[in-house]
Amino acid sequence: MEYSVFIQLLGNFGFPIAVTLFLLVKLEKKLEQLELAIHALSKAFSKQEGKSDK
Repeated sequence: MEYSVFIQLLGNFGFPIAVTLFLLVKLEKKLEQLELAIHALSKAFSKQEGKSDK
């Protein structure tokens, strides 16, 4: 494979790959925050359910 072909492939696909990786990293942080919120909500719901049973 010639060097110029490699440069052309990198130019054509490098930007979409970089954007995809950036979005995945940003999405991962949001998913972690969402997971923590779901756990907190689940704990609060369990506590509320325990109080209403008494």
